[in-house]
Amino acid sequence: MAETVCELCQDDQRPAGIGASGGPGPGWGTILAARPQRTGRRVKGVSVRNLMPGRGSGCGSGRGSGKRAAVVVATAVVLAVGLSGCAYTTDTPSPSPAFSPTVEPSRTPTPSPLPPQPKPSGTFTRIATLPSRGDGYSATLLKDGRVLIVGGTGDGYKALATAELFDPRTGTFTPTGSMILARTAHSATLMDDGRVLVAGGASTENQDFLGSAEIYDPATGKFSPTGLMVTPRESQTGTLLSDGRVVLIGGDQGCRGACKIIRPAEIFDPKTGIFSEDSGLRYPRAGHTATRLLPGDTILIVGGDDPSGLALATAEIYDPIHATRTDTFPTMDSRYGHTATRLLDGKVLIAGGLTRSTAELFDPATGEFHATGSMNSSRGFHTATLLSDGRVLMAGGASVPASAATAELYNPTTNTFGPTGSMTTGRPSHLAVALADGRVFLIGRDMASGGTSDSAEFYQP
Repeated sequence: MAETVCELCQDDQRPAGIGASGGPGPGWGTILAARPQRTGRRVKGVSVRNLMPGRGSGCGSGRGSGKRAAVVVATAVVLAVGLSGCAYTTDTPSPSPAFSPTVEPSRTPTPSPLPPQPKPSGTFTRIATLPSRGDGYSATLLKDGRVLIVGGTGDGYKALATAELFDPRTGTFTPTGSMILARTAHSATLMDDGRVLVAGGASTENQDFLGSAEIYDPATGKFSPTGLMVTPRESQTGTLLSDGRVVLIGGDQGCRGACKIIRPAEIFDPKTGIFSEDSGLRYPRAGHTATRLLPGDTILIVGGDDPSGLALATAEIYDPIHATRTDTFPTMDSRYGHTATRLLDGKVLIAGGLTRSTAELFDPATGEFHATGSMNSSRGFHTATLLSDGRVLMAGGASVPASAATAELYNPTTNTFGPTGSMTTGRPSHLAVALADGRVFLIGRDMASGGTSDSAEFYQP
């Protein structure tokens, strides 16, 4: 195993980059955990400490002023006009009297009651307030439509072993079986058989990096152990391959005096329960995004930070099936805390990162990045969720407190970002999952509570 060590990082508080649906999304077998945030790093000479909330700090509670779309209903009022008839006789003709119409007094029409107005689109609705899971938990969409929420940090920033299920049909959370080991900053990947592989992470902040893995079975509601990983690591990405295996890429072993960022990848085979090491990336990186390109199993790796703690302006393509990788090639901007979303046409939208509002598109057909419209707010550690109509919901973020509650929509037809409703609270670091009914489920620290509790909400496009 090749490792690279740096001396510049101070403590390990890095989140997992994108949320559960901000990268490839559950449909592609990649579920990423929101992870602790590293505050001692400098990115291109800018201290991350002043840009991001620390664990339990409760900062960044400002609300944005996202615009809401208004729906105007026009009601037509139809007035009935009565007609009066005349009677004639045929006996003795007589001169017709002068016509003198009867004029009825004018009436003020009574308007019909307005029909029920449809709920405005592009709105967020609060679901519940929950005990805080801190940082580093995961949210995975199961095949039955429920969402599995696992791990995180509790009091004293110690890792949690608990798990719960959210049912979007009833809007309720129910406990399920606990993990064998408490863990945070792990990966959680939905496999073809409907079970979830939970791998790696840390048992406490900055120490005890885990090389164990376990599998959650929704049929029994229990976790069971599986084979040991080749290399203990946290904050890695986990991507489902077409043959049913899961590849873990990147990650680190913390920064207690020195940063140890992992270059080799490893592949889990659910048929044997064994992890095997693979060549992995050309250069070590953590806090990157990993997006599976279709068709095939090549994976686009973008950004992240290097062992010296600098945000990377490079990307590479890794093929775990054939154990090949490309040389790194430049992106249009350095990115850490960004999102990567595969669009319906196969292109990948890369957006934000730390104080970035810029975005770019990767075209697999040409292997190049191209500029697209910029976001209306700078966003880092936000979520990006592909909607059923092809648009992308960008929500929250930690870069600018004023944007922590705002959201916007990317339109791939016009290559522009436009406003939508604001979240019910600021969320500098949270998770988002696209549901089967078209809504988006969001969960994370509630800044309106000072960061002492979590809350969840729905987004209705």
